[in-house]
Amino acid sequence: MPTAAIEIRRKYSREEETALIDAVQAAMIAALKVPHCTTMIRLFVHEPHRFVGPPDKGDQYTLVSIDCFIGRSVETKRALYQAIVQNLGLCGVPADHIKVVMREAPRENWAIRGGIPASDVALEYDVNI
Repeated sequence: MPTAAIEIRRKYSREEETALIDAVQAAMIAALKVPHCTTMIRLFVHEPHRFVGPPDKGDQYTLVSIDCFIGRSVETKRALYQAIVQNLGLCGVPADHIKVVMREAPRENWAIRGGIPASDVALEYDVNI
């Protein structure tokens, strides 16, 4: 049930915004090996004065925050980070303008499927990869 938030400091066209979302979602599906229907991606477009990033990154600075269950290996996380950077690069975002933050929580800290703790639900995928 991984979720992601993409935060940017400039306006893109609707097609470009969709491409950014698709890029992160494709990376999550490939690296985390989760079904498409289990991901949720949100895009936040901030006015530049409301999102201060590194001064040398300009308006293409992109922050991707991912929340997921605990269990992925360091190798899986590396693959995820590289896939995000590569996919966003295809959208024109320079690799050194991207920061990825991954937050992991125990399954009992997530309520899914009508308020059931995720620790009580049989998932369609393995988080221990």
